Amino acid sequence: MRTIARGSALVFWILALAGCEKAAAPSFQRPPATVAVASAVTGDVPVYLDEIGKIVAREMVSIQPQVSGRITEIHFTDGADLKKGDALFTIDPRPYQAQLDSATGNLAQAEAALAFARIQLARGEQLVETKAISQQEYDTRKSSQDVAEAQVQQGRAAVENATLNLQYCSIRSPIDGRAGRRLVDIGNVVTANNGSLLTIQRLDPIYADFTVTENDLSAVQRNMRRGTLDVEVRLPDEPDSALTGALTFLDNAVQDGTGNVTLRATIPNAGHRLWPGRFVKVRLVLSTLPGAVLVPAAAPQMSARGQFVYVVKQDATAELRLVKTGQRHGDLVVIDQGVSAGERVVVNGQLGVTPGGQVREEPNATAKAPDPTNPRGES
Repeated sequence: MRTIARGSALVFWILALAGCEKAAAPSFQRPPATVAVASAVTGDVPVYLDEIGKIVAREMVSIQPQVSGRITEIHFTDGADLKKGDALFTIDPRPYQAQLDSATGNLAQAEAALAFARIQLARGEQLVETKAISQQEYDTRKSSQDVAEAQVQQGRAAVENATLNLQYCSIRSPIDGRAGRRLVDIGNVVTANNGSLLTIQRLDPIYADFTVTENDLSAVQRNMRRGTLDVEVRLPDEPDSALTGALTFLDNAVQDGTGNVTLRATIPNAGHRLWPGRFVKVRLVLSTLPGAVLVPAAAPQMSARGQFVYVVKQDATAELRLVKTGQRHGDLVVIDQGVSAGERVVVNGQLGVTPGGQVREEPNATAKAPDPTNPRGES
């Protein structure tokens, strides 16, 4: 009996201790996650293709001598900006001046011979009527006049050719552009139509050549029918500063092997920021999507079910919302499905958020509402 009493007392104390431990155990509740929040906005955003392009000069001219001779003067500095008609080189003009003087003298001699032949023929016309000279003599005088006229024409051609050669001694820029490095120095002897003296490239406006895939070709052609397409060109080291131009060329065939088609944009380049041969980022704007819903690009996350965002509800709880994202627009992204304008989404602190859990917005962590007209925050 004493053993049973002792056992009953032990069970009583064990149950009493268990009850105390259960009563003392606190209930666990996860604290609200600190997050940054931004409101979804609407705006008109462009639909575009981003490609890599290469800058090409609109005009490039290789200056070659058209007469042979020794370079006596150079009138420009390497890399100078040139205007059409600016002097570049002078080839020794003295031999060509001498040829012009000789041709001028020969022309004067031929014109004098023609004048005398005309006088002789006029006299012969009177004499042949009176039978003072024979018909053969008259024909000889007429032939002499014809020969003299031909010699005058030949002399004039020689003078024109000598004048042209003399003008070629002064080489001038045929276009507005920028000079490259000269390839000859004063004293060098050059040969007509042989070798380049200088290359000049026109930099304003300038071309940006790029390619799109054949899968995008239909969209490009469809939007080209509605009008000229805008093109934005950005330098790799200046991504926030774009130069705007227009699409001016679409090649007439898809390239074999690559499946790409070449396009060309014409870009104003008064400040010479774009340089021939440089690679650039090209954005071809196809159309504009009106009233698109945009959120910061940091808001969408990826899960096994697809992309999602956390939407903060009025009761400060987070709702997991599957979304379908569209095109990136600077620091924003288009939400095609899943979020409405004005709804608040979590843009920072998603790792600490649980679906249906409480969230807390700290004033210093809350993001400003995105501006669809200035997605990069440019000043």
